[in-house]
Amino acid sequence: MSAALIFGLLFALMLTGMPISISLGLTVLTFLFTMTEVPIESVGLKLFSGLDNFGIMAIPFFILAGTFLTRGGVARRMIAFTTSLVGHLPGGLGLAGVAACAMFAAISGSSVATVVAIGSIMMPAMVDHGYPRRFGVGVISTSGALGILVPPSIILVLYGVSTNTSIGALFMAGIVPGILLALMLAGVTFFVAQRNGYPKMPRATFAQQFKAFRESIWGLLLIVIVLGGIYGGIFTPTEAAAVAATYAFFITVFVYKELKLSEVPKVLLQSASMSSMLLYIITNAVLFSFLMTHEQIPQEMAAWIIDKNFSVWMFLLVVNVILLLAGNVMDPSSILLIMAPILYPLATKLGVNPVHLGILMIVNTEVGLCHPPVGLNLYIASSIAKMGISEITVSVLPWLCAMLVFLGLITYVPEISLWLPRLLGMIGP
Repeated sequence: MSAALIFGLLFALMLTGMPISISLGLTVLTFLFTMTEVPIESVGLKLFSGLDNFGIMAIPFFILAGTFLTRGGVARRMIAFTTSLVGHLPGGLGLAGVAACAMFAAISGSSVATVVAIGSIMMPAMVDHGYPRRFGVGVISTSGALGILVPPSIILVLYGVSTNTSIGALFMAGIVPGILLALMLAGVTFFVAQRNGYPKMPRATFAQQFKAFRESIWGLLLIVIVLGGIYGGIFTPTEAAAVAATYAFFITVFVYKELKLSEVPKVLLQSASMSSMLLYIITNAVLFSFLMTHEQIPQEMAAWIIDKNFSVWMFLLVVNVILLLAGNVMDPSSILLIMAPILYPLATKLGVNPVHLGILMIVNTEVGLCHPPVGLNLYIASSIAKMGISEITVSVLPWLCAMLVFLGLITYVPEISLWLPRLLGMIGP
């Protein structure tokens, strides 16, 4: 009954159009003050302790790094480099878009930043070279979702903070799935382009490829610095985020010189606005998790599942259905912060590795980014390509089907996620 009241009130508030963060907070406070005897002091204490986490500090720094890189010419140079490598293949510009999204995801940690940075350059370029607009939208909308899977992902940090799972292990677990998804999306791009006879680019010479690589090397080095620093034991993921922000500022202002010092305050303000919005959601999600625990809802659900003899296979199927449905009404950060504290204890009781669960949840939210009604990537692509949401929804279907096949692989072949962190000794056998 408690669970029904809590979720009923939450969805009723969300249906009014109220922001999810405020809906969470009002749900918790209403329930606590009218149906429990929890002292108000504990609410304030929980709010403070929930945000008093070293890992959370990584979020504003990664957001700042992504904002610098989006506005500093890094994306354009990465696109030039990937186009020089694969532009001569069928659908070459589309393949270059997938590769550029994967590379930019590995330095921005954000799906939105990836779609904006790559899409604003690549989609008009595809149209200019004779590709249908819907093809470019399908490629970039889905490939942009790599931003929340390929490390350093802001959403992986949120999951790690919510469940007290190693952020370093989560980052490493996202590498193989990220590469596999990029290859699957590239395969669909190649197939669609070859079937429809889309144009190819002239083959770049080695000198042109080397020039493009040399110009993009400063951005690519950020991948090495962040991931190499974390796994080389030089700094923690939070410290890596601060290093990434500093490095991004340096290369965009002093190396590429596409961002003036006078524009830096605008970048800081934009990043602060995005960070505060996300931290406000985290704050209310911490309260929601506290309420769930206080009412023993995860524990009761775990007992019910064990009593019904749910197999791991069936549990993971149910998790996917729940998360895909949640993707229809919530953004990735909200899904992670609400569902992770509920699903985590259930998964651990059934022997599901927390790192595997984290990657599984991320992939589900990736799918949610690429279909309506909330699909954020679609709305960003719509504004760039000047297309309606219904038309874009049809355009992304081939790539969306590939993402659903990928979700099935991630769900039932956990070694795809766990092999690399196990190899490095970051998780147990």
